[in-house]
Amino acid sequence: MSDKGKVRRRKTVIVLSEGLYRRFYMKWGVWVLPVALTMSGCATVSDINETLPTMSVISGKKPHEYAQCLVEKLADSRGALQVEPYKSGVRVIVPQKLSAGPAAVFEIEDRSSGSSIKLHERLSNVPLRPWDVRNAATECISG
Repeated sequence: MSDKGKVRRRKTVIVLSEGLYRRFYMKWGVWVLPVALTMSGCATVSDINETLPTMSVISGKKPHEYAQCLVEKLADSRGALQVEPYKSGVRVIVPQKLSAGPAAVFEIEDRSSGSSIKLHERLSNVPLRPWDVRNAATECISG
């Protein structure tokens, strides 16, 4: 038998142009990305405390003074911060911008000449996270 008697079948391949590809995935991205971000926002304070601190500094201010400075600096962008007693100082819980869950936790402990401050952030390994919390933390160290 020769190959002349056999009919070759072609496989159908669907090829999307670059424009169709972008439209398809951009439409899905508009719906999937917010859902994924919402689902990933379920971190608790204890989950955030288990991450390594993104900032660890010493300030000349007492813990309550430093916490008050944070409350003032973050009032516009984050709303009401929770300030609660913690060890020999205070703990400040910073809410997320779009939901009620915590975004960052400050552990501010009393020292003889001021306070030691540790900042734990929920998105500590994401380089494009909002920097308002870190900027406020830096501004409140001495100013």
